[in-house]
Amino acid sequence: MINLNVGRSGPEEPAADDAVRDVVLSSNELSFWYGDTLALEGISLEIREREVTAIIGPSGCGKSTYLRLFNRMNELIPRTRIEGQVFFRDTDINHAGVDPVELRRRIGMVFQKPNPFPKSIYDNVAYGPRVNGFRGDLDGLVEQSLRRAALWREVSDDLDKSGLALSGGQQQRLCIARALAVEPEVILMDEPCSALDPIATTRIEDLIAELRDDYTIVIVTHNMQQAARVSNKTAFFMVNDNGAGILVELGITEQIFTNPSDERTEAYITGRFG
Repeated sequence: MINLNVGRSGPEEPAADDAVRDVVLSSNELSFWYGDTLALEGISLEIREREVTAIIGPSGCGKSTYLRLFNRMNELIPRTRIEGQVFFRDTDINHAGVDPVELRRRIGMVFQKPNPFPKSIYDNVAYGPRVNGFRGDLDGLVEQSLRRAALWREVSDDLDKSGLALSGGQQQRLCIARALAVEPEVILMDEPCSALDPIATTRIEDLIAELRDDYTIVIVTHNMQQAARVSNKTAFFMVNDNGAGILVELGITEQIFTNPSDERTEAYITGRFG
C-alpha cells in the first residue's frame, strides 16, 4: 500500500506567496471519458494548501466531474476512463497501491444536496471515526466537529435527534461536521448551497471563510457572486469544440473577476455567453 504522505500542516499562518504554499491537489494533462464521451480534456491545474479554490463555468463543462476525480468517486461509475495524472501532494492517486478508502478519509466531500444518515446527530458525526477505529474521546470529537461546523450551539441539547429532522442548512452543516470528524486535509464542496435559502447560504459561506485557515477547500459553484465572496483562487472551465470540458484559466479571484487574462473568461463573467 502506498503511503499517501498527507500529514496535517502545523498551525502557522498560511503563506501569501504561491512559491511558498505547497501544492496539495493537482492534475497533469488530465482527460476523462464516460464510455465513449469525452468529458474533460487536457486539464493541468494546481491547488495550493489552505486556500479556497472555486471552479466556475457553464453547465456541462465538467466542473463536478473534475472535482470527483480527486477522491476517485468517478471510478464507481461503469465504463469510465482516465488519461493523465491526478496527484494528492506527490502521490498519483490512481496508482494501484493507493487505498481509496484512506484517500477519501483525507479528502472529504460535501455534496450538492445535504445527505445526512438516517441516524442521530451524534451518530452522524461519530460514524466516520468509529469506522476508522477512533479510540480517543469520541464525545469531545463530536462536539469539536459540530463547533467547527458552526452547529453546536443549535443542536447541543438535541444530539439524539435525527439528523433528518434538521433544516436544510443545518443538515448541510451537519454533513460538513461529519466530514471534519475524520480529520481530512482537503474538503471538496460540490454546489453546497444550491439547495439552500439565502440565510442558510450565508452561514455556509461564513463557515467556509472560517475553515480555510486550516483546510484546503475546493468548491464548485454556478454562483459567480459566491465564488467572488469565498475564494482565494478561481478556475474557469468551458466546453471546447469536442464537447469536452477544458480549463481556460486559473488565477487570483479578484483578477479573474476584474481583469481576466482570457477573453473567453471575460465573456462568461460579463454574461455574454454561458
